[in-house]
Amino acid sequence: MPALILRYGVIAGVIVSIPLLWNWLKLTPEDKPITGMLFGYLIIVVSLTMVFVGMKAYRDKVMGGVVHFVPAFAVGLGISAVASLFYVVSWEICMAYSSWDFIAYYKAAMLDSAKGGTPEQLQKAVAEADSFATMYQNPLVRVPMTFLEIFPVGLLISLVSAAVLRNPRVLPARAAA
Repeated sequence: MPALILRYGVIAGVIVSIPLLWNWLKLTPEDKPITGMLFGYLIIVVSLTMVFVGMKAYRDKVMGGVVHFVPAFAVGLGISAVASLFYVVSWEICMAYSSWDFIAYYKAAMLDSAKGGTPEQLQKAVAEADSFATMYQNPLVRVPMTFLEIFPVGLLISLVSAAVLRNPRVLPARAAA
């Protein structure tokens, strides 16, 4: 089981990491990222389809075509955790080696959302943006935050996949020809 979790987790991790690294490492300080949150989460969901594929392989090849919810869910969580670790490492590489300043960009976005407000609201937004920048520079805060960007999606996909795949009639294993 650990080899299966590792295999499908690494595949999911590579799928989620390549677009992240490709997009962020080529940015210059003047650029804006070309992908938005929707595209980012689409890549996350696509990569985490490996949770379903890995669970199905576990059910069909290891468990003989039948699996209970809890073991299937555990496999899904393992695959999700491996993929999430790849995501975190990729983001840390982006933070360390990109010439683009994510923190400055995010602070500017926070301040833009406060424009048009009262001077007190703007002052509060500036304080919150500065607080975020200080907090995000600490890897002990940033790493868990990054992990929590992807892992809950994997948790949800694991729940749904385990519920679906516990029924052996759903996508049954093919007999060897």
